[in-house]
Amino acid sequence: MPTTTRTTGHFTFTDWKENSLGPEDTQPRLAHATVVNAFSGGIEAEATTCDYTIAYRTQTTGTFAGMELVSGRVDGRTGTFVLEERGHFAPDGTVHCAFEVVEDSATGELTGLRGRGEFTHRQGETKVPYSFEYTVG
Repeated sequence: MPTTTRTTGHFTFTDWKENSLGPEDTQPRLAHATVVNAFSGGIEAEATTCDYTIAYRTQTTGTFAGMELVSGRVDGRTGTFVLEERGHFAPDGTVHCAFEVVEDSATGELTGLRGRGEFTHRQGETKVPYSFEYTVG
């Protein structure tokens, strides 16, 4: 049985493009965001590809779900994998998100990667800390 490893690091949003899906002045409303992140630490990736659907309950609260394609390294092992992400955000700007590796999505030295993690982003932070527990094989 593979050993579970816990790793941590930070990521930054390097690009965020958001478009409303329907009227912008109504609540609830839907939006679509395309995001590029840069990861450092246990996960290293210069530029991920991420796509979110966001449900705004109010101007400052809501939930989101998305997929993120990560091409880089996990603790030195090179490959590509997909993360499924679900989260919510509060009136104070705090974002909570849990993510999980999509089964059988990993390639290269990461083939067989399974894992899950989380992050909390507080308004005004430029680096977002994450934690990730995983197995390979």
